[in-house]
Amino acid sequence: MVSPSHIFLIGLAGLVAGAINALVGSGTLITFPTLVALGYPPVTATMSNAVGLVAGGVTATWGYRAELHGQWDRLRWQIPASLLGAVLGAYLLLHLPEKVFADVVPALLVLALVLVVIGPRIQSWARRKAEEAGRHPEHVTPGRKVLLVVGTFAVGVYGGYFTAAQGILLVGVMGALLPESLQRMNAAKNLLALVVNMVAALGYTLVAFDRISWSVAGIIAVSSLIGGWVGARYGRALSPNVLRYAIVVVGLIGLYRLLSV
Repeated sequence: MVSPSHIFLIGLAGLVAGAINALVGSGTLITFPTLVALGYPPVTATMSNAVGLVAGGVTATWGYRAELHGQWDRLRWQIPASLLGAVLGAYLLLHLPEKVFADVVPALLVLALVLVVIGPRIQSWARRKAEEAGRHPEHVTPGRKVLLVVGTFAVGVYGGYFTAAQGILLVGVMGALLPESLQRMNAAKNLLALVVNMVAALGYTLVAFDRISWSVAGIIAVSSLIGGWVGARYGRALSPNVLRYAIVVVGLIGLYRLLSV
C-alpha cells in the first residue's frame, strides 16, 4: 500500500520526468533517486520506473510527430538497433550486479554532454567536408551511418539496463554524426527511447513480474503521460541553443545525483 505522501511525491516526480524526457531525456534521474530515497530497492525502482515512463514516452513522441517527417529512411535502421540493444540491456539487468554498469554511467553521461556541446562544431566540420567532396551537405556517408547504428545499439543496451540519461546519450551520438536540427534529433530521440523503454518494460514484466511495484508504476504512468504532453507542447518552441543549454544543465544535475545516490 502506497501512502498518500508517497503518491504525491512519486506523482510529482513522474510529471517532471515525463516533461524532461520529452525535452531532453534523463527524466529517470528524477524518478529513480526519488524511489530509492523513499525506500524502494534499486532494481525494483529501475523496473517500476521503466514500466511507468512508457506512457510519458508515448505522449512525448506523439507531440514531436511533425519533426519525424523525412527521417524514416534512417530510423528504419536505428529502430531495430535500439530494439536489439534494449533486449540485451534488459537481460543484463536481470543477470548482472548493478555495480557493473553503475560504475560507467557517470563517464557515459559526461561523454554525452561533451558531444552535445561540441555537436554543432562537428556538424559544421562534416558540412564543409561534404561540400569540398562535392556531396550535398545533408548527405550521410555510409561510414557515419554505420557508426550511427552501432552507437544507437550501444545506447539501447545502456537504456535497457538503466534507462537514465539515454536521451542525452542519443542526442550526443546523433549530434556528432547527423546534419539535423536539434529539434528533429530530439523527435528521433523520443521515438528511440520509447522503443527501448517498451522492450525493457515488457522484459521486466515477463521475467520479473513480482519484482515490479505495480502501484508505483501506475502512479508514474499517469503523471508522466501528462508530463510528456506538456514537455512536447512547449519544448518544440524552444530555440536550439536554449534546448542545448537545458540538456547540459539537466545532465550535470543528473550526474551529481547519480554520484550521490
